[in-house]
Amino acid sequence: GVTSGSVKVRVAAAMNDPTYLLAEVELVASYRLYGINRTALEGILHKIFDLGRLDLVIEDRFGKPVKPREWFLVPLLVIDEAVKRIKDGSITEYGYDPNVAKLVRVRT
Repeated sequence: GVTSGSVKVRVAAAMNDPTYLLAEVELVASYRLYGINRTALEGILHKIFDLGRLDLVIEDRFGKPVKPREWFLVPLLVIDEAVKRIKDGSITEYGYDPNVAKLVRVRT
């Protein structure tokens, strides 16, 4: 996800939020990027990693089915590479291929 504030604050109530699969969150990595439109960045990341999106439906605490769209099955090393490509401006040339668990060039 993308936030302008503290990641710890953002995930503090994760166990009550279907976006976080109604579970506690373990922070495994955090990145600081400057001068980037957060909403546009999140849209780009969702597009790049779409093929790795977790396909899941869970019930919220009221029994209502919810399909979280924020979770992707992507190795951390691929996320690290994506951040580098965001910084150098080349991220839009790539997409995630779950068959090889790598970013692959989709545009030149």
